[in-house]
Amino acid sequence: MKKYHDVSNIRFEGDLLAIKIDGKEGKFELKKISPALEKASEQERNTFEVSPAGYGIHWPLLDEDLSIDGLLGIIHRPERKRKTA
Repeated sequence: MKKYHDVSNIRFEGDLLAIKIDGKEGKFELKKISPALEKASEQERNTFEVSPAGYGIHWPLLDEDLSIDGLLGIIHRPERKRKTA
């Protein structure tokens, strides 16, 4: 299985989601990334699963998902096939 990201040390600091991604610490404002997490209880916030490939984080009690690429601002575009004459 391809590992997209190494995700660790997920925690909440007030109104921020703090997370270590690929060895770098990042902090994200909850109101910008997830209204559901912003309003969630401590138990709801702290019940999460990181996908085995490091692609995203899932909060089952909230049915909320965040992609790591989305947090990092990585945009994937499908490759365009060129027509040949």
